[in-house]
This record gives sequence, structure tokens and C-alpha cells, in this order.
Amino acid sequence: SQWLGMGRQLLREEPVFREAIEDCERAMRPHVEWSLVEELGADEAHSHLAEIDVVRPVLFAMQVALAALWRSWGIEPDAVVGHSMGEVAAAQVAGALSLEDAARIICRRSQLLRRVSGQGAMAVVELGLEQARELLAGDESRLSVGVSNSPRSTVISGDTSALEELLRQLEGRGIFCRRVKVDVASHSPRMDPLKEDLLLALEGVAPESAQVPIYSTVTGETGDGSDFTASYWVRNLRDPVLFQGAIERLLEDGHAV
Repeated sequence: SQWLGMGRQLLREEPVFREAIEDCERAMRPHVEWSLVEELGADEAHSHLAEIDVVRPVLFAMQVALAALWRSWGIEPDAVVGHSMGEVAAAQVAGALSLEDAARIICRRSQLLRRVSGQGAMAVVELGLEQARELLAGDESRLSVGVSNSPRSTVISGDTSALEELLRQLEGRGIFCRRVKVDVASHSPRMDPLKEDLLLALEGVAPESAQVPIYSTVTGETGDGSDFTASYWVRNLRDPVLFQGAIERLLEDGHAV
């Protein structure tokens, strides 16, 4: 989703967007040693968007700043939903998290992921959720469903060699599959070693009741985010992303774009 140069024109031409980015930078400053504004302006030789502990906070800031810009144009959300780490921005935009708490969550979450970098992989496959679960039956110790995106798109997460073996099998059956460009197995048991440190890092996060409904891709439920404490954000990293179910529920409740 990221690309070199994103946000630059908005930084130059939209004061509301720039102010929101600068607010994010101040909120992130206690947790990072790099500048958000400088990163958005960096050329290819100096960009760090390939680093997991940089790109995810940058994307968070982009999401928050875009929402602020749209609100300045009179566009208000009737509900929010976030995909994986996008739930942090969604919760902040909805009012469940302060900007300071949201910045701490995304920065510390991203920094801890560096510890398991290179220890797993993810791949998208053209299968539904139940088809993917059946495919992985008996091999759950190595592979698991990481993301349910749509009736024909699921992400598998886990051991790199096991995943490569699975992809070869799927290719042989003519089923579309492709590695995701990450070297971590988010939303799988591979995240378990980070649990205690993430809980400690997010101690004191104090969610409030949001002004708009939040469709959780962790629990599959709709709520106000008042229970989005540290333990919720551990689940956000460890548990499957139930995006398809959240979108279906949004549609059932009458929401549209």
C-alpha cells in the first residue's frame, strides 16, 4: 500500500493534512528516532519504508491525516473498520483512542515485529475461509489462516518452508497463490513470543467510547472500542483478521461507500 512520495503533494497543498501529520509526529516522537515528515519527503536512497518499524507508523499517520482532511471537507464516517494494523488508525479516527495512545500502539507493535523478522511468511490464496481451514487441517502447528479477506481471498501465515511447500501444491492444482512481501508471520502462533512484551509496552492504554461504531476484525463484533485495552491489541497482532465478516456485517447494517 505504501509508495515512495505518498503524501508529499498533500503536505505542500493541504494545511489540514500537514497539521495532522505534524500532530502524529509529535505523538510518535517518544517512541521513534526518526522524523515522520522527513521520511515522507525522503528520496529512494534515503527512504526507510522497506523497514517494518518505519513503514507501519508512516501508514498509520497517513490514514489519520487523510481522515482529518476528509473531515475538513465535511465528510464524516458513519462507521469504521480497520484491516490488521489499520485498526489502530480506525480506533483513533472513531474516537476510541487518543492520538498519543494510538501512536504508542502502532510504534511499539511495529518495533517488536523486528524481533521476529525473517522467521515466517504469508501468502494470499484464492480460497475461502472454510476451504483454507480444510486445506490446513493437520498442519496447524506450522500454518494457519492469517486473514479472511473475501469469499475467494484468504491469507495463510506461518513457517516459511511449509508455506512454500503449500504454494507448490496449490500451483499444481491451478489455484492462484502469491507470497505477500513480508518476512514475518503476523496473525499466527509465531506472534506468541511477543505477547508479554507487547502487553507491558501498552500498559496504561486507556480507550474511551467512540462516537461512531467500530466493526472489529478481531472479534467480529460491533462496538464502541471502550474495550480496546492492551490485551485487545495483542489479539490484533496474533489472531486472524476477520475482514470479510466485518464487511458483510457493515453491508447488513446498511452501510455503503
